[in-house]
Amino acid sequence: MAGFRSNLLFVVVFLCSLSLIADAIDVKYCNKKNNYDVKVSGVDITPYPIERGTETTFTISASTETPISGGNLVIDVSYYFFGVYSETSDLCTKTTCPVATGDFAISHSQSLPSVTPPGSYTLTMKLQDSNKKELTCITFDFSIGWYSSEDAVASS
Repeated sequence: MAGFRSNLLFVVVFLCSLSLIADAIDVKYCNKKNNYDVKVSGVDITPYPIERGTETTFTISASTETPISGGNLVIDVSYYFFGVYSETSDLCTKTTCPVATGDFAISHSQSLPSVTPPGSYTLTMKLQDSNKKELTCITFDFSIGWYSSEDAVASS
């Protein structure tokens, strides 16, 4: 019986660790050869998986060795390789400016309409300084679930 419990515990721990790995966002630089001024260490999406009709927040953790006084955040979203959304916004609306050297976070919130198709999406984010110099460019995939929070309320 003791062997069964230890095997069961191993299976539970293994499955939990797989679910953590499955939810990790794999961030890639747009140009692997470019030495960007801003280094991105990760992306957090809340809630994840993304639900249609619910506000979703993308938080990008980054660092810089050079202060940033301002600039633009350019976001492009593709659905199965088709461009479906594009937005350019003032960096200072997404983080505190000026950005000092060291670690900082960029936060962008978006509420997706309940008619947003479920499936796989790719987000490309470019950060430009006030002279339009590209400070970083990342891309990552995310998915949108089959049900929206509005669907759950309607079926109640």
